[in-house]
Amino acid sequence: MLEKVGILVICYGSRGVSIVDALTRSVEYKTKLFIVDKQRNPYNIKRSHNHVVIPDFDVKKIAMFAGAHHDEIDFGIVGPEKPIINGVRDVVEKETKIPILCPTKKYAIEASKVSQRFLLEEVAPEINPRFKVFDPNNYNNSSSVKEDLDHWLDELNNQVVVKPDKPAAGKGVGVWGDHFNNRTELFNDFLLNLKYGKVIVEEKLVGEESSFQAFCDGEHLVPLPETRDYKRAFDGDKGPNTGGMGSYKDVGNVLPFMTSSDWDRELDFVTKIFHYMKGTKRNPGLLGVPLYVAFMHTASGPKVLEINSRPGDPEIMNILPIIKDDFVEVCLRMIEGELTRINLEDLATVVTYKVPPTYAGKEKIYTGSRIVDLRNAYSLCESSDERLRLYPGALELKNGENQALSSRTVALVGIGKNIQVARQRSLEGIKAVEGGSLWYRRDIASREHIQKSIINMNALRGGA
Repeated sequence: MLEKVGILVICYGSRGVSIVDALTRSVEYKTKLFIVDKQRNPYNIKRSHNHVVIPDFDVKKIAMFAGAHHDEIDFGIVGPEKPIINGVRDVVEKETKIPILCPTKKYAIEASKVSQRFLLEEVAPEINPRFKVFDPNNYNNSSSVKEDLDHWLDELNNQVVVKPDKPAAGKGVGVWGDHFNNRTELFNDFLLNLKYGKVIVEEKLVGEESSFQAFCDGEHLVPLPETRDYKRAFDGDKGPNTGGMGSYKDVGNVLPFMTSSDWDRELDFVTKIFHYMKGTKRNPGLLGVPLYVAFMHTASGPKVLEINSRPGDPEIMNILPIIKDDFVEVCLRMIEGELTRINLEDLATVVTYKVPPTYAGKEKIYTGSRIVDLRNAYSLCESSDERLRLYPGALELKNGENQALSSRTVALVGIGKNIQVARQRSLEGIKAVEGGSLWYRRDIASREHIQKSIINMNALRGGA
């Protein structure tokens, strides 16, 4: 008889659903899931023992829900960043004694972009872009801050990125050449961010992007294979940045445009950061995925775009479906401080998101029906020999039907012996999702896009 285990899952979107999927596929344990969700996700409702909607992820409400079932819950795991930044682990563990898999509030590194830059400056300055922090408390008027900003723009020849310190604050990240093309536009963007606190203006990095993720038990950092995220909304890397329109993972640890030395350097840098944060002994505050690092591979080597303290969305969906180990056992080993490695199938994966018409500003108004039919897509998954997975995201069960919300609706993960086989499966799944006026990027992991990255990287390295 299988051992029973109760698990609290704090879940939002397709990333959270992929975690639920990994847990329910356990062959060593009979799972009983207590899911905190942002809405009535149809996938989670079907697979949970107890499902509750807490739209704002209020940590005290989450702790109350966990406390009401504390005698049935063995541990918890968190997907979205907001509750991690707000200290959900600290509160739940204090009030219920239930161990939670995510960093504590102290180690929620993505809470401050300024803190990240100063951390890197101390630990690994060679992977930090040049940056300057502007603190509104240091300026009496806009003319004085503009003078300082202009001097910095002169130094970087205008090739900059403007970032608010806090996530989801002000105008958000702005890039020269994309969001503004002159200093007047940049300054207006900058001031909108400065109203909310500190702003970083850093050099714009040119190169190819990759995502580094690692699981952690507080003592060991277990790296996961590299993935490539597609932030831009439209084909050809056009349009505004999004939460991610899709991603791919190659067979093995590295991406097609990377070398093994690129991987070694990334691992070396992240390990330095980890040991600095961990200290001299095991640090349980770093459980889960404390370091999900966005790298830019440039002519002068890898540089860090940003560091997050949670699983990547969509990048963790490239990993979870091909873990050979029982994921419940992986979680328990993290909690116990005994996770030293993770075994993966040697396969490629491709994630493609299907999103509503208003996503990324494609359309101003959502016209037509919001009802999404997943039946054909699920049938395709069932006949795929577990080589296609469907993860509903911003989809809500209303009156017995699946209705698309405003964010990314559903992710399809294709799995195959190479990237193109995985991509074909992902696209077949995407096309089988019907209704809702949904759309998707058609060049995720395409041969042309990957070849373009390879050529660009070779040129940056001084090759042909």
